[in-house]
Amino acid sequence: MSFAPPDGTGDVLGHPRRLVARTTQRYTAVQQLLSEGKSLAAIGRQLRLDHSTVRRFARVRSLDELLVKATNRASILDEHKPCLHRRWREGCHDIPQLHRELRARGFTEDIQCVRRYFRPFKEPHSPRPKNPPAPAPELRPAPKPRRVVRRIVVRWIMANPGHLAETDAAELKEIRAACPHLDATARHVRDFADMTRDLRGEELPAWMDRVLADDLPALHSLVNGMKRDLDAVTAGLSTPWSSGQVEGHVTRAKLLKRMGFGRANLDLLRRRILHSP
Repeated sequence: MSFAPPDGTGDVLGHPRRLVARTTQRYTAVQQLLSEGKSLAAIGRQLRLDHSTVRRFARVRSLDELLVKATNRASILDEHKPCLHRRWREGCHDIPQLHRELRARGFTEDIQCVRRYFRPFKEPHSPRPKNPPAPAPELRPAPKPRRVVRRIVVRWIMANPGHLAETDAAELKEIRAACPHLDATARHVRDFADMTRDLRGEELPAWMDRVLADDLPALHSLVNGMKRDLDAVTAGLSTPWSSGQVEGHVTRAKLLKRMGFGRANLDLLRRRILHSP
């Protein structure tokens, strides 16, 4: 089955557009199954298409009718497509650069519109070789930013400096020297850890003032939360007592309550709380 595709069926590379190729494939499959005498319902089940879609592909007189609808959809890029196609064929595949050129021509939409239009035309990444060459021993791959943050915040800064390995301590020192904000954060976190370990709650107001003097919004939020219940926080940092045992009993009571929800009255719940180990 041959046809003359209308204008607009090709992409910037001269290949059939994805919508055009899909429409052509579905039309050919539906017409082939119709010629074999199958019903529309059977065709929909076999091709996994909606019944209305199958009916539309079966009733058109030619593929051109479908392609005209597929290629004549209005787009905010329509007036700029000739320029985009020309620049793409010239070798300019930098989407931000293309977007800047469109802005100079009066285009007002954001860059995502251009990204979506060119996404089908980008070449896939080349497969990795089966036996890639091993990196030189002296070259150390750069760690991912998320991994660096996790290692610094969770393990290096929060750990006792005396418990850090020499390599970790040296690397943390280099990172702190390169980032003043991180250095200030590490200093405040360790001061707070020392205050907690040694039960020096009377130093909390001075520590809070030092934190607020630095440009550290995350720690400012922590300090503002402490101010709302300063007496309780100071007592927690000053006395050896802990409410952990009380919290454990509260958790156990909630568990027993949920286990008997809808099946036990208050008397049974009271006995289970008082007599269970």
